[in-house]
Amino acid sequence: MSDTKKLAIIATKGTLDWAYPPFILASTAAALGYEVQIFFTFYGLQLLKQELNLQVTSLGNPAMEMPIPVPVLVQALPGMQSFMTGMMKKKLQQKGVASIEQLREICVEAEVKLIACQMTVDLFDLHKEDFLPTVEFGGAATFFEFAGEADITLYI
Repeated sequence: MSDTKKLAIIATKGTLDWAYPPFILASTAAALGYEVQIFFTFYGLQLLKQELNLQVTSLGNPAMEMPIPVPVLVQALPGMQSFMTGMMKKKLQQKGVASIEQLREICVEAEVKLIACQMTVDLFDLHKEDFLPTVEFGGAATFFEFAGEADITLYI
């Protein structure tokens, strides 16, 4: 049995704000010597696409701090999601936070295994060509083989 610690992550969200946790945690664990796998399912598959168009919205997220109070009704107006996304990207850049593309590349270089849920790929009629070439495809059983022996399993 290997002495290498293992981290298993399930990523289910495909928005800009939810893209950071799996990649930050995975890259940090890999840097600490963990063997890491991330299983991307449902909307988390968006994080594996070659071309990213990740958005953020304050709707349904009352914890999102705003520079000025914005009523929920106003948040639902056309264009607000683009405005919120732009605001978040500007804040990330100002604070020197790596982009999702950079974090993904760090994970790939650190040999983090990125697994796309085949059932979800089929469900949403997605194509393997849409994804990064390093992405592997497998079902829940594939992930459980690894997660069953993981020291830490996270659901994000």
